[in-house]
Amino acid sequence: MAEAFDAIVVGARCAGAPVAMLLARRGHKVLLVDRANFPSDTISTHLVHPPGVAALTRWGLLERLVATGCPAIHTYQFDMGPFVISGTPGTDDTSPVAYAPRRTVLDKLLVDAAAEAGVQVREGFVVEEILGDGAEVTGIRGHQKHGPSATERARVVIGADGIHSIVARAVGAEEYHGHDPLVAGYYGYFSGLPTHGRFEAYDAPRRAIALWPTHDDLTLVIAGWPTSEFEANKQDIEGHWMKAIDMVPPLAQRVRAARREERLVGMMVRGYFRKPFGSGWALVGDAGYNKDFITAQGISDAFRAAERCASALDAWLSGRQRFDEAMGAYQSERDASALPMYTFTQQFAAMQPPSPDMQHLMAAVHGNQEAMDDFARVVSGVVSPAEFFSESNIARIFAARASP
Repeated sequence: MAEAFDAIVVGARCAGAPVAMLLARRGHKVLLVDRANFPSDTISTHLVHPPGVAALTRWGLLERLVATGCPAIHTYQFDMGPFVISGTPGTDDTSPVAYAPRRTVLDKLLVDAAAEAGVQVREGFVVEEILGDGAEVTGIRGHQKHGPSATERARVVIGADGIHSIVARAVGAEEYHGHDPLVAGYYGYFSGLPTHGRFEAYDAPRRAIALWPTHDDLTLVIAGWPTSEFEANKQDIEGHWMKAIDMVPPLAQRVRAARREERLVGMMVRGYFRKPFGSGWALVGDAGYNKDFITAQGISDAFRAAERCASALDAWLSGRQRFDEAMGAYQSERDASALPMYTFTQQFAAMQPPSPDMQHLMAAVHGNQEAMDDFARVVSGVVSPAEFFSESNIARIFAARASP
């Protein structure tokens, strides 16, 4: 029997919809399924750092996002207590700004773009089983609400279905570099809390606190604590959340003067890499790689992975490369680019007081606009932590401070 699709993508959010769209734009026949009906909300950091914004630009979708009224974020500001580091998160080569769209808006935009590219989209579709012949994955079985089970076949099934990926579970995808959840974070949306185009982060003992603007003149405010405190705090999340905010009095004054428009929602996530391919299957986005949300890299990571995965699969589907060769390169490129930020995020999420050496470095960064921009670009994913914290770059920062 002829295969109905070149690719079936399970999961239609920030990784799945783009990889489906990009494959369809290259002329491949793609089915995209998701149990949700869009627009649909999901827990998210919302932030699309400049590398993610650059991807939207390449795909011809940034103007659509801007037209929804999503405000640009032009400054990343880090309140270190004794001083503030403030820089531009992007460059003209990437994007000078970030955005933080509601997922009801962003995910719908991406799904619509996939459909426009020729992808067959099935919303409200629950995958019951990943099919295979024992040697390779060959398709899926599932159903839409109140509908009968349907079987679909493809040359490759792509899991873009997040942390609890049914595809990754079905194939037993190998995990490595894993660690347990580090931070329990909770956020809410506030009106009457302007940030004037800033992402703001605050240093407080064993607490992570930040805020940034999103749709509808709302500001997302997030506070988190180590997972070691989860059990002690879970009976009064709102009380402990506000105690965290109160640790930064100027911010607490602003938050208390604002109005929370929706309930607090929270998350804890494991960190891991999964082998992202095998016979007849591939993984993209959080299904293949995930880190703590404290650096808010998930959406930008998903976009990058979608581009890399689509290019690799296109090389195979078009006959230019063998599957293992193309997908092995995809894994190698993903891991090499992701591991420095993964390590940086893990260290940041430990919420330990900065070492004397780090305090000394940040004091030297303060007031040096080039260095402050570079630090902001580390957090935004534009500059690699390995590059910023290299001995040669640290020497330049201290030399600039010493010069008259």
